[in-house]
Amino acid sequence: MNDIDLPRLRPGFLWGASTSAYQVEGGWDADGKGPSVQDARTDHPEGTTDFKVASDHFHRYAEDVALLAELGLKAYRFSIAWTRIVPDGDGPENAAGIAFYHRLIDELLAHGIEPIVTMYHFDLPQALQDKGGWGSRATIDAFVRYAGILFREYGGKVRHWLTINEQNMMILHGATIGVSGEGSGDTQRDLYQQNHHMLVAQARAMALCHELLPQAKIGPAPNIVSVYPASSAPEDVLAAADFSAIRNWLYLDVAVHGRYNPTAWSYLVKRGIAPVFAEGDQTALAAARPDFIAFNYYFTHTVAAPTGSSADVGHTGDAGISIGEVGVFRAVRNPHLKTNAFGWEVDPVGFRATFREIYDRYRLPLLVTENGLGAFDTLEDGDVVRDDYRVEYLAEHIRQMQLAAGDGVDILGYCPWSAIDLVSTHQGAAKRYGFVYVDRDEFDLKELRRVRKDSFFWYQEVIARNGVPLP
Repeated sequence: MNDIDLPRLRPGFLWGASTSAYQVEGGWDADGKGPSVQDARTDHPEGTTDFKVASDHFHRYAEDVALLAELGLKAYRFSIAWTRIVPDGDGPENAAGIAFYHRLIDELLAHGIEPIVTMYHFDLPQALQDKGGWGSRATIDAFVRYAGILFREYGGKVRHWLTINEQNMMILHGATIGVSGEGSGDTQRDLYQQNHHMLVAQARAMALCHELLPQAKIGPAPNIVSVYPASSAPEDVLAAADFSAIRNWLYLDVAVHGRYNPTAWSYLVKRGIAPVFAEGDQTALAAARPDFIAFNYYFTHTVAAPTGSSADVGHTGDAGISIGEVGVFRAVRNPHLKTNAFGWEVDPVGFRATFREIYDRYRLPLLVTENGLGAFDTLEDGDVVRDDYRVEYLAEHIRQMQLAAGDGVDILGYCPWSAIDLVSTHQGAAKRYGFVYVDRDEFDLKELRRVRKDSFFWYQEVIARNGVPLP
């Protein structure tokens, strides 16, 4: 529908930006923090830094919050490091770590910025990983206890909570983002049992939030995108539906409805990798009741009918991530889409389609928690960063978000990735996403100066006028 006379975005629309603890904070062992699986990693891509210092947000949070306030943010989506709160995941609480997030949240509120808290973003405590990680049901209880500590400490200040960031990516691409657990040898079966435990932990945390904080809102935060068939051939359409069930709806159907998607469950059963339910799991899943759905969006997928051979597995760009599964679907390039420098297809219209698809299925308000463009930004003389490519990318996506609102989708807010430069999981410090440039190289920290990019001033104007002009 192109005959658009747009309503404005909802009153109180949450114009924001996002980060994650392990990618921005640094201070990896400060004030009693324990090691996470990200701190313990030794498999960083060659030539890229670790996360020990990152952007040093832990020590510079007040400066950073002042910049976010100058940017005009109404909200800031960040994650809390589990190992700052409970260093070994399930032992004594760490008062110094708890105090740090009080200071951060208080600073945000003092500047009129709504804190949106992600409880878990790829950084499982290493001590729990050593005891089986998400493969152990004990991790469910540890996560629910951790969630209870967060609700107790910050529940009077935080109104919007996110449970687990991109759970589907941890299962589908865990090795790439550094979160794969040790298994018994039957890797896929182990992965989907871990996934089930995360789903139960998430459901119990949502129910606990509703019990302890009746005025708060909580929801899941997967990576959800539309999946296109490569053609109108019925076999391609069926393959796209299969992949969407496995990639998207397996996670959201459980989160929202408390039951597995039937197509995804059939896939798991046929391959002998369906998870085992323990007593009480189904009751816990059914009792969750999220208040909204957060989702991350970067690009869509296009798939075709499988060939039944290794040709079904295809390359999708960044860091060699591949999709496709023999006998299920075949990954193909979409000839109608351009790609960025990292091989990611750029699809703003697909953003609008994804909004509509999620909202049509679940009829819950939607919150965008990641969307952005990574690039090798250059700091020029005079402290200038000309990132017009990022402005173009974000403007196109915001425009399609506004069109989705005009289509009737209830949208809570937009928090692109990322508020300031941080350490990319795949390309280290060199690949930048932020509105604020952090002056460091891969292994030379320099002074970690903050520099406003051109996109900073552009986004400032977008927020002030509550959107971008439409054609």
